[in-house]
Amino acid sequence: MNLSINSRENTSAKYTENEKELQMKKIKLTALPCLCADVFYGTDIIRPGGEALNFAAHASRFEDIDVTLLGIVGKDKYADAIMNSISNLKIDKSHIRTDERFETANNMTYLTEEGDRYYKDNSWNGKILDDIVLNETEINLLSVSDVVFVHFWASCFAQVIELKKQFGFRLAVDFDVYRDFSDMESLAPYIDFFMISGSEELLPQFRKMSESSDCLFNVTLAERGSVTFYRGQNYRVPAVKINEVVDTTGCGDSYHAGFVCSYILENDIIKAMNVGSEFAAETLSHYGGF
Repeated sequence: MNLSINSRENTSAKYTENEKELQMKKIKLTALPCLCADVFYGTDIIRPGGEALNFAAHASRFEDIDVTLLGIVGKDKYADAIMNSISNLKIDKSHIRTDERFETANNMTYLTEEGDRYYKDNSWNGKILDDIVLNETEINLLSVSDVVFVHFWASCFAQVIELKKQFGFRLAVDFDVYRDFSDMESLAPYIDFFMISGSEELLPQFRKMSESSDCLFNVTLAERGSVTFYRGQNYRVPAVKINEVVDTTGCGDSYHAGFVCSYILENDIIKAMNVGSEFAAETLSHYGGF
């Protein structure tokens, strides 16, 4: 079944009793753990970013979602830039640790004339994020969360999976450009929102994975839009057209926040994909992820 953006068919996945309960209260969402600063080469621009930070910033736009950000920063200009950037956003920042032993994670970002970002071998300085172990307070936070967002590359990812098994929160994972399908298939039963940056030739494998899973498999295809697979059915939405691409940094994170939050609140796959596409288009029009 192939549904387009103009389809009149019902694209809402079937409600579960748990989903109905979530509709009646404010959703508690926790994003972790990557907070970093994107430093744009050749400019004075420092843009706070990182998957968790970008996701949380966009998720905070939803009135019915309480957002908590969990991560680690140093005590430096990058940390100041991060905290200043979210000072006025509706985000609980009380669980952001400070570790003065390390510099806040930062990434020297290079841009092509078309606005696409690229990096060099020595661009990334993320030692502070390499060995994160969630402490008791952070575990308690996840235990009362309705939804948790984490990046597959996070050093605490395996711990988050175990906590998902224990506490049953809905889990959204950004797999980025990971391509080990046997590994992803083994993880799929524990993931509710499986998000990946892909290409057309990968779609049949995600369709097949979705046939035996209640997970939403969302594949972003850059300017070709996005596809979501749910129980063997696929839903496709085109990208929102924009006049000029300024910077692609954080585009995927903003899409994911719009997609996950919209779906949690309304259980409509096509609408969620459209919201994600709108958030992504907005992000493309400026430097940085938000």
